[in-house]
Amino acid sequence: MRKTIYPLLKPILFLVLGMLSLTAVASEKVLIVVTSHGYIGENEASSKKDTGYFLSEVTHPYYELKAAGFEIDIASPKGGLPPMDPGSYKLSDDDNKRFMETPEDWQKMESTLRLEDIKSEDYAAIVFAGGHGTMWDFPDNADIQRLTREIYENDGVVAAVCHGPAALVNVTLSDGEYLVANREVSTFTNFEERIVRLYSDMPFLLETRLEQNGANVSKAWIPFRQKVSVDERLVTGQNPNSARAMGSEVVELLQNR
Repeated sequence: MRKTIYPLLKPILFLVLGMLSLTAVASEKVLIVVTSHGYIGENEASSKKDTGYFLSEVTHPYYELKAAGFEIDIASPKGGLPPMDPGSYKLSDDDNKRFMETPEDWQKMESTLRLEDIKSEDYAAIVFAGGHGTMWDFPDNADIQRLTREIYENDGVVAAVCHGPAALVNVTLSDGEYLVANREVSTFTNFEERIVRLYSDMPFLLETRLEQNGANVSKAWIPFRQKVSVDERLVTGQNPNSARAMGSEVVELLQNR
């Protein structure tokens, strides 16, 4: 009797274990981080242009992650409602429209968490959305550096798109090495910065700074085409057109952990 029952239980046991594994993956949380800086330059009074986070660089990875079953939080350096780059407010984009018209999703943006209140152990991945505002409040933010280092060293995934890699330029690991050193990274390029006519307005050039800190910058031959680089658990995208693919790569890494 015992020999008959055990073979019958085996497939059931494997099915239950598989379902538990999928549940564990789906219940993991991902943190998306956006800028709190809403203008080009250090001084709002003398700024010639408003900026902020780039909407589709939030919504495209957001819905890739949500479709895969991950719980998502949104945070910013200051918390609360962050500034949106007015040039990114495009409701012709289905994900943008869905995000802004879905209360449970938009509420996360209206009331972003403060980075200083975030515990790294609560998240399997951290994703930095772009927008030119990141160039001012991401690079030297101690909480960004803390969370990025701790999540990465806890076998988590770190991702950034467009100007989001401004969060990564000064991150060092516990051994003192830059996170980006000797890694393939994609980011908004110097040439793309010239095309949007903000080359001279940036506090530094993101492509150049990443290279100075040891990154191997990989870019699309044609500006504003999709380009995503994956180097172990570091995922980076070049521009807004890379945000969805970046999100997809994050999902794949998390599901295969």
